[in-house]
Amino acid sequence: QVQLVESGGGLVQAGGSRRLSCAASGRTFSTYPMGWFRQAPGKEREFVAAWSGGGTSYADSVKGRFTISRDNAKNTVYLQMNSLKPEDTAAYYCAARPKPIATPITRAGGYDYWGQGTQVTVSS
Repeated sequence: QVQLVESGGGLVQAGGSRRLSCAASGRTFSTYPMGWFRQAPGKEREFVAAWSGGGTSYADSVKGRFTISRDNAKNTVYLQMNSLKPEDTAAYYCAARPKPIATPITRAGGYDYWGQGTQVTVSS
């Protein structure tokens, strides 16, 4: 069983930065593919960023502005968000797959565990 707890959401002005954290349980966390997704009101959940043993992947809408990283000693994955825009406003979710895979997973269906989400609101 894997438990994920996100934190770091809040209100930020357009152009600002925010770092989200996702604390995970699991003894082999360092090998877990991890991802970040977001969901705005009235919209479907969409891929944001992913990490796997083979590298990282980003949605075109966040490429160059967001960075996914992890600290295996702390069992935590991060999403650094810079140059935020009002359209980045959404609930952000982290996800984990407790089986190593080389290719970053960009589909929500590829993950087995999800956090409860943290809200990010970007004001114009």
